[in-house]
Amino acid sequence: MRIATFNVNSITARLPRLLAWLESSAADVVCIQETKCSAEQFPHEQLRELGYEAAVNATGRWNGVALISKVGLEDVVTGLPGGPDYEGVQEPRAISATCGGVRLWSVYVPNGREVEHDHYGYKLEWFRALAVAVAEDAAGPRPFAVLGDYNVAPTDEDVFDPAVFEGLTHVTPAERAALEALRAAGLSDVVPRPLKYDRPYTYWDYRQLAFPKNRGMRIDLVYGNEAFAKVVTDAYVDREERKGKGASDHAPVVVDLGLEG
Repeated sequence: MRIATFNVNSITARLPRLLAWLESSAADVVCIQETKCSAEQFPHEQLRELGYEAAVNATGRWNGVALISKVGLEDVVTGLPGGPDYEGVQEPRAISATCGGVRLWSVYVPNGREVEHDHYGYKLEWFRALAVAVAEDAAGPRPFAVLGDYNVAPTDEDVFDPAVFEGLTHVTPAERAALEALRAAGLSDVVPRPLKYDRPYTYWDYRQLAFPKNRGMRIDLVYGNEAFAKVVTDAYVDREERKGKGASDHAPVVVDLGLEG
């Protein structure tokens, strides 16, 4: 079974590229983030033509998540159980389902904006709720993983220059402690291999030639339980999809499991 996570940065803007990538990658399940569309605008028909059914949590603003699968979507849960509100609503940042016997979450963790901003506190609250929500599955016998845009680089090795990020979100001790809490719940970081260079970055800013200069970050993560990790046969960042006109600023992370799709 081939599973991927991909922050598409607007599924409407990226749809032709996404459809082409789905055909070339042969992914069985894809966790999608930052759909930037409503559930009604989601391209169910175009994906169905490629054999995918979809579960969507989206309201049309700048976030939104989905799971698309060729191997089934069972027991769908929309949203983060017990998750915090921001400005009076629970934003569409999580969705989970069982696909081919594997329990998967697609998550788009709040950005945090600035350390002094209330969005940063919201981000940490969101992480705490996530750790509670996944604890039972993380400790269970069924393959389970939380994939998505975590908006945190786990270590200094996961950013092109730690000095550039000093005092900024995505690298603070509190954010990294939130990742440690997930690992303590029974999840491990499935680190992908890079297809080029020595570090598996997954995000490059559009500005200042960040991609050709490889000034990136690894913030799109796959956190799996023991049953998931032991069947991983390969994991890589599909850096090629970040190239060219109309690309997302993220690259997909692809994970192969020793399971039949």
